[in-house]
Amino acid sequence: MTDLNALSIAEARDGLRAGRFTAQELTEACLAAIDGAGRLNAFVHQTPEIARQRAADADARLRAGDAPAMCGIPVGIKDLFCTEGVPSQAASFILNGFLPPYESTVGARLRDAGAVMLGKLNMDEFAMGSSNETSVYGPAVNPWKVDGRDLTPGGSSGGSAAAVAADLCLGATGTDTGGSIRQPAAFTGTVGIKPTYGRCSRWGIVAFASSLDQAGPMTRTVRDAAIMLGAMCGHDPKDSTSADLPVPDFEAALTGDVRGRRIGIPREYRMDGMPAEIAALWDRGAEMLRDAGAEIVDISLPHTKYALPAYYVIAPAEASSNLARYDGVRYGHRAKLTQGEGIVEMYEKTRAEGFGPEVQRRVMIGTYVLSAGFYDAYYNRARKVRTLIKRDFDMAFDDGIDAILTPATPSAAFALGEKAGGDPVEMYLNDIFTVPVNMAGLPAVALPSGLDGRGRPLGLQLIGRPWEEGDLLNIAWRLETAAGFVSKPQKWW
Repeated sequence: MTDLNALSIAEARDGLRAGRFTAQELTEACLAAIDGAGRLNAFVHQTPEIARQRAADADARLRAGDAPAMCGIPVGIKDLFCTEGVPSQAASFILNGFLPPYESTVGARLRDAGAVMLGKLNMDEFAMGSSNETSVYGPAVNPWKVDGRDLTPGGSSGGSAAAVAADLCLGATGTDTGGSIRQPAAFTGTVGIKPTYGRCSRWGIVAFASSLDQAGPMTRTVRDAAIMLGAMCGHDPKDSTSADLPVPDFEAALTGDVRGRRIGIPREYRMDGMPAEIAALWDRGAEMLRDAGAEIVDISLPHTKYALPAYYVIAPAEASSNLARYDGVRYGHRAKLTQGEGIVEMYEKTRAEGFGPEVQRRVMIGTYVLSAGFYDAYYNRARKVRTLIKRDFDMAFDDGIDAILTPATPSAAFALGEKAGGDPVEMYLNDIFTVPVNMAGLPAVALPSGLDGRGRPLGLQLIGRPWEEGDLLNIAWRLETAAGFVSKPQKWW
C-alpha cells in the first residue's frame, strides 16, 4: 500500500473501482509522500483536511457505483487557480492572505468529478518565468538531480511538474501562456497538454495574458492526460472565450493507429546552435512515427522566428492591463503609509513591495508598448505578426498535415541559479519552441522521449489541429509507446 502514490491515474481508477484499495488509502499515501518531500518545495499550501473529506466522499460514490474516471484521484492545484477558502496567491506577495470566496471553473469540474485536492502548487509569480525562480515561496526543485546540483523543474508550472514527477500526486493542473505546461513537463519527464484556446474555462484563474492563457493537465502518461483533460474542459458561460463545443471522450481516442497520418517537420525549428542531442531526439521521434505507419513531411512555418519577440510584446501588454487591479485597496497586500502620504503613495508603495522584479519588468514593458506613440510601432505590429504565425499553421493543416512534431525545449533542465539574474532574454529563449502554439491558439502536448548524456529528461512536442485534442493525444500515445520512456528520478529528497 505504501506505493499507491506511484500509480498512474488509469491504474488508480481501475484499482479503486475493483476495490483493491480505497480513495482514503490512496490519499494518505500521497499526503505521506508530500510530508517527506519538503526539500522539493512543490506544495506551498497543503489541504489535508479537505483531501481526507473529499476522499471519504469519493469512497461513498465508488460504493454507490457513481464513479467518474477522476473519482478518488489525488491531484495538486497550481497556485494560479482560485480555490474556495484556500490561499490563492499566484506565488506573489501582493496577494498575501487572499482567500477566494469561490472556486475556479476547472477546479470545480475536478471537484465535481470526485478528484481529491491535496493542496496548492508552487509556480513562477503570476506565471511569469521559465524556471520557478520568481516565486515568493522560493523555487520548486526538480526531483531529477545531476552531478549533485539542484535543477529547475521549469516554469511557470514548476511545482505541478515536480509534484507529478516525484509521485506526490497522480496529476496536477497547470496553465500555459507561452509554454508553462509543456516546458516543465519536458524538464521533469512528465506529460503536459495545452488544449486549444477556449477548451478549458479561464474563469477563476488569475490572469496573466488573457488571449494566451489556457489551463491543462500535467500527468505521468498520455492516457492520464486524456482522462484528466476530459474532466477539466467544457463550455462555461462565465468565460466569454470558452468554446460551446461538446467534450469528446479523449481516452477512447487512444487507439494507437496512426497509419496514414501526415506529420509535419518544420524546417524553421532546426535552429543554429541546436544541441546535437535535441536534434537526434527529434529525428528519432520522426522515425518512430514513420515506423508506426505515419507519413513524415517537411513543412515550412516561415514566421516562426518572429514568434518570440511578438509574444514578448503582446504578453506583457496584456499583463500590464490585467495586473493594474492589484492596488492594495480591495484584497491582498497593502503597504503601510507614513503621515502625510495619500492614496497615490499607497498604490506606488504597494505595487513596489508586492510585485517581484520579473513581474515589474513585464508590467513596465507592457505599459511602454501600449503607451501613446508606441502602440502602433510595437503592439499593433506584434498583433499583425501573430496573425501571420497563425496563418502559417492554418496553411500547413489545410495542406493535409495532421500534427507537427518538434522538440519541446532547446535544452534539458538547467541548474537553479544558472540563468536567473542574468540577461532575461536568455531565460525567455526557453520558450522558443512552445510560444508559437499559444500565438496560434492551438493544442500541443509535450511527452518524455529520452535522456541526455547526463541523465536528464528530454521531451518532444506534438502540435495538433484546433479542437482535435483526441487525435493529437492518440498520436502522442503512439509515440509514447514507441519511445518506451520508463525512467524515474532516484529519490534523494
